[in-house]
Amino acid sequence: MQQTRSVEIGTGLFVMLGMSALFFLATQATGGEGFSSTETYEVEAYFENVGSLKSKAPVSMSGVTIGRVTSVSFDAQSLEAKVTFVIDSQYDQIPDDSDASILTSGLLGSQYIGLQAGGSDIFLEDGSEILFTQSALVLENLIGKFLVNAGSDGDE
Repeated sequence: MQQTRSVEIGTGLFVMLGMSALFFLATQATGGEGFSSTETYEVEAYFENVGSLKSKAPVSMSGVTIGRVTSVSFDAQSLEAKVTFVIDSQYDQIPDDSDASILTSGLLGSQYIGLQAGGSDIFLEDGSEILFTQSALVLENLIGKFLVNAGSDGDE
C-alpha cells in the first residue's frame, strides 16, 4: 500500500513539473529578442488583417530586429487595422516604397512585421506611412478554403 502511494505522488510531481516546463516555454520562448534604442522614428502601416499581432512584437528586416510595434488599433475611416511601430534611427536608409508583411515565427506562432526594401531614393522618416502591406495569413481561412475546394472536387 505504501509503495503504491509513493508511485502516485512521484507521478503527480512528474506531471506538475512537465506542466510547469510547458508553461515556461509558452511564456518565454517567443519574442525573446531584445530591442532597446533611445533614438527612434515612428512609422505606420494599414493592414486588412493583423492576425494575432500585438504591441512589442518585433519589426525585422533581413532577419535583423530593427524596431518594435508600439500599437495596433482599428481605423474607423479606412476600416483597416492601423499598426504603428518604431524603427531604430540608425536604420534611416530604408526606402519609402518598402513593403511590410505580417509573418509568423517560432513554434508557438508569434507574429512580427517583416520589412522588404523597395527601390526608392526617398527614405522613411518620422511619421511616414508604408503603403505596400501584406496581411497576416490566417490558418483557419486557409483550411476553410481547402475544405471547400476538396468538397467541390468530389462532386464531379
